[in-house]
Amino acid sequence: MGRRARPALLIGLGAAALAAALWSAGVLGAWERAAWSWRVRAAAAPSAATPTIKLILLDQASLDWGSAQNGWSWPWPREVYAPLLDFCVRGGARTVAFDVLFTEPSVYGVEDDAALGAAMARTPGYVGSVFLAQPGAAAATPADQSGWGPRGAAWTCAGLDEPATADLRQALAAGGATVPVAEAAAGPLANVSDVPDPDGVYRRARPLRLLDGRPVPSLGLAAYLLGEGAGADLRLEPGRLLVGGRAVPLDADGRALLRFAGPASVYETFSAAAVIQSELRLLEGATPVIDPAALRGCDVLFGFSAPGLLDLRPTPLSRVAPGVALHAAVLDDLRGDGFLRDAPPAAVWPVTALLAIVAAALVLAGRKAWHGLAAILVTLPLPPLLGVGGYALGWWFPVVPAGVATAAALGGGLVWNYATEGRQRRFLKQAFRHYLSPHVVERLIADPGQLRLGGERRELTIMFSDLAGFTTISEALDPVALTELLNDFLTDMTDIVLEEGGTLDKYEGDAIIAFWNAPLEVPDHAARACHAAWRCQQQLAARREEFRARTGHELRMRVGLHTGPVVVGNMGSRQRFNYTVLGDAANLASRLEGANKAFGTATMISGVTRAAAGATIAVRDLGAVRVVGRREPVPVFELLGPATAADIHTFDGYHGALALCRAGDLTGAAAAFAALPDDPVARQYAERCRESAAGGEPFDGVWNLTSK
Repeated sequence: MGRRARPALLIGLGAAALAAALWSAGVLGAWERAAWSWRVRAAAAPSAATPTIKLILLDQASLDWGSAQNGWSWPWPREVYAPLLDFCVRGGARTVAFDVLFTEPSVYGVEDDAALGAAMARTPGYVGSVFLAQPGAAAATPADQSGWGPRGAAWTCAGLDEPATADLRQALAAGGATVPVAEAAAGPLANVSDVPDPDGVYRRARPLRLLDGRPVPSLGLAAYLLGEGAGADLRLEPGRLLVGGRAVPLDADGRALLRFAGPASVYETFSAAAVIQSELRLLEGATPVIDPAALRGCDVLFGFSAPGLLDLRPTPLSRVAPGVALHAAVLDDLRGDGFLRDAPPAAVWPVTALLAIVAAALVLAGRKAWHGLAAILVTLPLPPLLGVGGYALGWWFPVVPAGVATAAALGGGLVWNYATEGRQRRFLKQAFRHYLSPHVVERLIADPGQLRLGGERRELTIMFSDLAGFTTISEALDPVALTELLNDFLTDMTDIVLEEGGTLDKYEGDAIIAFWNAPLEVPDHAARACHAAWRCQQQLAARREEFRARTGHELRMRVGLHTGPVVVGNMGSRQRFNYTVLGDAANLASRLEGANKAFGTATMISGVTRAAAGATIAVRDLGAVRVVGRREPVPVFELLGPATAADIHTFDGYHGALALCRAGDLTGAAAAFAALPDDPVARQYAERCRESAAGGEPFDGVWNLTSK
């Protein structure tokens, strides 16, 4: 890895520099905003203050009710809002903020304005709305000066040079704004205008705006200040606004990044019609639609959600959220978990560079194609995860520049590998893929120094297989048909061996020799070898009718498996060698393949293999065999299939007969075996037991095999 450190560093830093350049040019802004919306949807969660914020919405159902039941056209008479405000007072709401602009006198006359004004005056904690959008309006900074005041009593903002105490209404009049009669006796006025991001989505909000040098609070901030009372002092400092004991981080434009608790529906919402009906019913002594106690101690915000009233705003969570939901989010952040902070560039770009360097290093360290894929799967999700984690911790970390840097570093690393080591790897693969197993080729690519003679001692599971009677079959076929038959058969079997993690040693005519646990370690090599042998038999059975039609014979295969220590490695001459195995365990596997003929079985495994495979396979006990070249008998078993196979026979009668044989009751065993005429193994045992019982060679369940 040492020689790859320098390229990884250069590629990673170059990728980070590319991302920084694209970010500075504004190319990545739209993608980052889309990624931000995804993050909000993934991480938004209610705060402890969310349940204390209630929304009353003038929705389409309310408009329909007003038209159908009362004959009200839009705009409604302003006196209609009086029962709504009175219901909030009855319920004990802490504050009531109206996201409604009354910029013109009521079309229903002065009395209509007076009725609404009186209701506002008797509503503690009422906050009215004003729309500040005059040219040149900007965020408050420590260089700005003045204050804002409810009913002439100023709420000063420390950090300004000369805090003013003039009533906001005087400033509104000086700025040309109209304050109708309905607002004359109301509480403080708060700004409800704001500017979305370039894509039209509202992600930030200005807590303060200026009017003739006087800072005007947003609706959410005004509700918070009124709710907190005298303890909610304001102080402007560079980069933040202190509100009581809470700090609101501000960007260069004086905007705060909203931490959304969820969509507008996260706040308990009531229909304006239902609230008005509830108050009227209470006045009549009837049961209300809504229990006023639901508002006790809560901040209530009133706004529009009916589409025709044109107060729907796009947010990261919805393209058509009620505008009042943005003010609720400001209030929620002030009372709850706080606003989010922009991650400082001094942290963003070092982290971005680090991610890019790590991505490049992982790709350069890979020696196989899947290593590069793994590097991609590991590193590409890191920027999004960092963004979601940052959101949970209260930070906005730009994930798109980090993602671009990571992707560029991955691409650069792949190009570097292709241009350098890739050529050597491709040469070795092309040169050896026809002669060695894919595992061996990959091992040689990783360490070309293994191209030498020698081996190592290791425990393997070895498989020998052979087609029964293939000599007779081959004599009846012409060379072309024989070759096609062998190619089809060997392809099927080899594919299964390799799929189960085995290494193909060699072909000897129709015979296949393979092993497991070399050159790569396979912890469950015995189980995999057994599963491969069973699958090979299943595949041959599936094509048996096809092969019968092609050859006129029924193809059956014998398989022998044994697990034991062998020497495995490159064997041969210094000019030409093969990766193969040598040792007694390999010889025994070959003998077990031939021993199938004596029992009439298809797949025989040794007791060692059976123990190593454990509960993953189903077998039946065949007794023991003494093969040529070995003095000690070897316990052997017939492989029936995986332990989960549904059609495995229990062979209870067979095992009972085998127990009689081992106990020395050869006559009883012969009779028990004879009762199983359809079982080829039972037939062999029955004949052997009868011969021994009649005075022949003694038989104790061990078969002495005299041929290979």
